[in-house]
Amino acid sequence: MLSEQLQTLLQRGWRLAFPTTRTHHRAMQHAIALPCVLGRRTITRTLCALGRSEQDWSADYKLFSRCRWQAEQLFQPVLDEHLQRYPQGPIFVAVDDTKLRKTGKKIPGTGWQRDPLSPPFHVNFLYGLRFLQASLLFPHYREGDYSARALPVRFQAAAVVKKPGKRASEEQLNEYKLLKQIKNLSTQTLELLRGLRTNLDERGGSGRLLLMVGDGSFCNKTIFRAQSPGIEWLARCRKDARLCFAAPAAERRKYAQEIFTPEQVRQNTELGWQRVQIHFGGKRRWLRYKEVQAVLWKRGSGTRPLRLLVIAPVPYKLSKHSHTNYRQPAYFLSTDLTTSTKLLVQACFDRWQIEVNHRDEKDILGVGQAQVWSTQSVPRQPALAVAAYSMLLLAALREFGPGRTDNYVLQPRWRKQSKRPSFLDIVTLLRKECSETTVSHLLHPNFAQNLTLYADT
Repeated sequence: MLSEQLQTLLQRGWRLAFPTTRTHHRAMQHAIALPCVLGRRTITRTLCALGRSEQDWSADYKLFSRCRWQAEQLFQPVLDEHLQRYPQGPIFVAVDDTKLRKTGKKIPGTGWQRDPLSPPFHVNFLYGLRFLQASLLFPHYREGDYSARALPVRFQAAAVVKKPGKRASEEQLNEYKLLKQIKNLSTQTLELLRGLRTNLDERGGSGRLLLMVGDGSFCNKTIFRAQSPGIEWLARCRKDARLCFAAPAAERRKYAQEIFTPEQVRQNTELGWQRVQIHFGGKRRWLRYKEVQAVLWKRGSGTRPLRLLVIAPVPYKLSKHSHTNYRQPAYFLSTDLTTSTKLLVQACFDRWQIEVNHRDEKDILGVGQAQVWSTQSVPRQPALAVAAYSMLLLAALREFGPGRTDNYVLQPRWRKQSKRPSFLDIVTLLRKECSETTVSHLLHPNFAQNLTLYADT
């Protein structure tokens, strides 16, 4: 059963993360009940589903505000599973930031930020929290005709430094400028990945390369000039980035005078296209790409040589007899000069799985809906929710494999028969097991009835 596998993972993987057995069991209860709850995923609604509506609720809030535990330790089973399932080759991890909407003005770390869903012709703003997430990419296409999946291994707060008001002193302004250099998104990303690198070394992955895959926000000077042993970068770049080659050895200059852009490389007819087969969109496809080695980015990486990948637009049709449309081309810069091009191109497309994580976490799991105001609770409650999401994905992978088997609930006729189970399929199966049997001694005997009874409270 899925519920038994999930309970085993939580029992063994989270045992050392909490100081006492009582706290460990309480965290397990929240991790199992949170995905099953209907409506808004708040702490009080989880307590009602657990049958504790008439009991003191302070201990459950103190789990996040006072108890001593580190959120990074909750993701250890995912690292162990990846190292065991794929013992060779580089480890690809997708990194991205996400924003959680809030309305309370006294919540620590909140502020006005740019809305990523705003149209290109008008920038909108949202008020909320910013989190930084890292997800390990599981290449399930090596085991069969399955798409890759991303399992989160880090979810930490990355608050934006607030600008002082008009009446701020000179000392406050200087402190603000210093914090902007120390606590920006790129520096926090470097700190997160270095901690993940150390964690992988401790768990037996010291001889393997950790390759970060990110979007355009991580293609900057801070990231590409950082010296991090065992970590390489692969990020999407602008099509008008000013690139060049190294100057000849006989000259005193470092950079050649000829400047070119990734868009010019794509339009250059002298440099031919190459073909590679990758797994994307449910099946294996042939793509065209161009590769340029030993590229220098003066304003970005400086004298550090890079690798430019230009991926041609992918053709697609809206229907069988419609016209052929083309997507936009993609441009990537990488500090990794040794990994095969096929793996890098595959990683460029697998990075989209972290966007799937964001959608599942917000729409299905309700990350960010809990109403907490404590300084420790604000970052740790969403982190535990994301860890529960990652454990549920891992439990389904261990129990049924990467494909969608007959164990899952039958899909409606209007749904296409997918090869890989979605997170909603996994949650539906967990609710089904909870309604049919007593899945755990940690849950209330009337847990399934409480889900519907307190769905709108």
